[in-house]
Amino acid sequence: MSSDDVKGGAHATLHARHQAVLPDWLAVYYQRPIEITHGEGRHVWDAEGNRYLDFFGGILTTMTAHALPEVTKAITEQAGRILHTSTLYLDRPMVDLAERVAALSGIPDARVFVTTSGTEANDTALLLATTYRRSNQILAMRNSYHGRSFSAVGITGNRGWSPTSLSPLQTLYVHGGVRTRGPFAGLSDGEFIKACVADLEDVLGQGHGNVAALIAEPIQGVGGFTSPPDGLFAAFREVLDRHGILWITDEVQTGWGRTGDHFWGWQAHDGSGPPDILTFAKGIGNGMSIGGVVARAEVMNSLGANSISTFGGSPITMAAGLANLNHLVERDLQGNARRVGGLLIERLRAACAGLDGVREVRGRGLMIGIELVDPGTGDPSPEGASAVLEAAREGGLLIGKGGGHNSSVLRIAPPLSLTVAEAEEGAEILEAALRTALATTRSGRSAS
Repeated sequence: MSSDDVKGGAHATLHARHQAVLPDWLAVYYQRPIEITHGEGRHVWDAEGNRYLDFFGGILTTMTAHALPEVTKAITEQAGRILHTSTLYLDRPMVDLAERVAALSGIPDARVFVTTSGTEANDTALLLATTYRRSNQILAMRNSYHGRSFSAVGITGNRGWSPTSLSPLQTLYVHGGVRTRGPFAGLSDGEFIKACVADLEDVLGQGHGNVAALIAEPIQGVGGFTSPPDGLFAAFREVLDRHGILWITDEVQTGWGRTGDHFWGWQAHDGSGPPDILTFAKGIGNGMSIGGVVARAEVMNSLGANSISTFGGSPITMAAGLANLNHLVERDLQGNARRVGGLLIERLRAACAGLDGVREVRGRGLMIGIELVDPGTGDPSPEGASAVLEAAREGGLLIGKGGGHNSSVLRIAPPLSLTVAEAEEGAEILEAALRTALATTRSGRSAS
């Protein structure tokens, strides 16, 4: 038996064990799922020894680089002292990181609560907003995604990720998250913003007069890296302020400079000031489990009961997050995301210009989406997206997938330290994958 047979058998055994013990609804990429065993920089290796250029970073989580020495050192040194204490005790690494995040948030008199995930962060933000406003009514964006908890699912405007209609919240959905589809797609940017503001005003007339908050991703992540024109949420904020409604910005995917132009996604919409509440997660931990909420003190302190976090603010995760943030700021990885991301998106637009299965290449910084369609109908093509995902992996590139309930968008979000040479390499692999997969998809449709 060859070594490849041994590796293949081990892979098949692990996949079978996964299927036998884990839920059916736990999504796994690829017809033949891979086990990633280690990584370095912008590359990872699987259990069979294959090397991949990583353009997805564990769902936008490996923000700086795999096996970043500063983060590894911080984790090792902290682990040698103590792993866990809980928030019942003073935690120096948590205070250090909270101070940095509060200062960077742009929110005046900010308070920070640290969680273990973006889902938990958004759940906490909803608790704060509904308590502060004494209302369970929430405004959310169509095509949105905010996590997998009961309350986060209840405000997710994407049926592909919302398994139940039951919810502790009354959610009202407004237009604006998707620029190039829907009833306002043909309008100019200014007209689009006016139409969405009018829709917001109309939606508020459907409620009971005391809406708690609007929660929105500045760029929708799972929704396919869609975004409104700059300034939409500033225009929304003028309406919200008249009604006393809070603005929650979900920065789980857009935070920490990924968009290149801004450190936070909300800063593209800052004409009416900073948000009331900001949620973060993913990239700050570079793989460690960190999330959090930043809010004005009067909002954060509105809870009338005690609370703690057993694992949020763990000394080891806080040490990692602080080291990662220091590296990000000192190396100006936001600037790198702007420069290299700008080159990458133009390279991908050029590569896709002659492909009739590509509807749009969009994005900002190192947050880029390629929307695929059926050339004959213009309908979303989840089959095409899946085929390109497979072909890219065969070529040595890992990317993601999303785009509303149709999952027809390729999601490209490498670590922010991506080099120009790696961007070019990834674009070449992806161009070849697109041409191969879309041709195969067309052939399959013709045969049927």
